[in-house]
Parts: sequence; structure tokens; C-alpha cells
Amino acid sequence: MSSTVIVLPGQELSPDQLPSQNTTRTLTLGPGLRHIPPVTIVATQAGELCTDSKKNAIWIENLGGRYLPHTGDLVVAMVQRSSTDMYHCTLTPHTPSVLLGQLAFEGATKKTRPQLNSGALVYARVSKADKWSDVEIECVNPATGKSDGLGPLKGGMLFDVSPAFARRLMMGAGKGGVSLLEEIGEKVRFEVAVGRNGKVWVDSSSIAETVAIGRCLTETDEKDLDLQAQKKLVNKLVKTV
Repeated sequence: MSSTVIVLPGQELSPDQLPSQNTTRTLTLGPGLRHIPPVTIVATQAGELCTDSKKNAIWIENLGGRYLPHTGDLVVAMVQRSSTDMYHCTLTPHTPSVLLGQLAFEGATKKTRPQLNSGALVYARVSKADKWSDVEIECVNPATGKSDGLGPLKGGMLFDVSPAFARRLMMGAGKGGVSLLEEIGEKVRFEVAVGRNGKVWVDSSSIAETVAIGRCLTETDEKDLDLQAQKKLVNKLVKTV
């Protein structure tokens, strides 16, 4: 979209606010929007209206910058404690715990399930999110039994970014005005897990390198750097480590 569009709860979207219709993809509604049959789309929260024409997707970025879980979101969660069958995890500070089943991992049984202590990190998918019950997450695709890249995150460091910036990172190279991860990947080898909840886990060959990557992430987010500035920042912080 060429300019920022702010919507309010209960506001109906007009057809010209939707992504391009020149696609065979089904329109995907993200956080903050609700479909009222047959064709009405209504905002359920205040925020900036965002679209991705290639994916034919539309969503609302929360103006307050606070993450609200939605089914299907990829998140980085921290284990707080465990109970008989569950790990109780946090997605953001000062918010209710979410539940991660101890068997919600690839190939997990009562004997082989991972033993996660307080403070352990996991990359997970939100499997249930409604206002009537606890949010649930999982580290396995229930349809295939495979992890699909989800599971415990070992080593590395965790960095905080805004949820809006996290979503931009997850769009891929150049989309959302961010090519940072691709620029870094041309300089060094590293692993990354980006959570929609504004948590980014990074692991590289050295602590100094990992810290430099984290600084690139946080500085780009805080200063809203454009693509050229992102490239310069990576050359300055990562190439010299």
C-alpha cells in the first residue's frame, strides 16, 4: 500500500483496500480481521492495515505493538515450569502462560519426550488461540508427525524486536522492506528462528558474531532502516567480526 491506512474496530473494509484480485490464491485474513458472509470483512482491532499481494493476504498490525496469539503463528516460547503432561511457557512478558504438550514433539513418547528445564527455548506453532481457554502451542505437525523445523532451540542468543518487524522478517527476501537476514547470510553462516511474538533466536560460530547479528536486527527495527541502510549496517557490524 502506498500510504498508511489506520482502521478501527468494527470498520468494514472497502474492496479497494483488499490485495490485488488478479490471482488464483484464496484471500487469507490475518490477525485483526473477521469475515462476515458473504463478502464483508470487518476489523476487530485498531491498527495499521497491511497487505501482501503475492500471497493475497491482509492483516492488521496492532498499534500498541503488543503481540496477540493467533492460530498458525510461529513463535519462540520460553519454558517457565512443567506439570504432569504440559510445559507452561511464556510468549511475551506479563502475559498469561501458554501450554505446550510434553508429547507435542516429533517422535515423542513418555520415555523419549524432551526434558526441558525452566528457561529453555522452543520454536513452536500456535495450535489453539481463543478467548475462552488457554493458548496452546505445538512443536510438531499433527498431520504428518514431523517437526517441520520446530522444536527445542539449543545454544544461541535471544533478541527482542517489535512484533511488526518480526512479521516483516518472516515475509522473506526484500518483502516488507527487509532483506537483513539475506544480507547477513552472504557474510556469515548462522541459524535463526523468527517468532511472530517479537522474539528472534540466533546462533552463529561465535558469541561476537551472534551479538553483531542481534545488533543488526534491533537497530534496523528501532531506526526503521531502508534496504540500503540495512546493507551498510551488515557490512559494518558483521563483516568485521
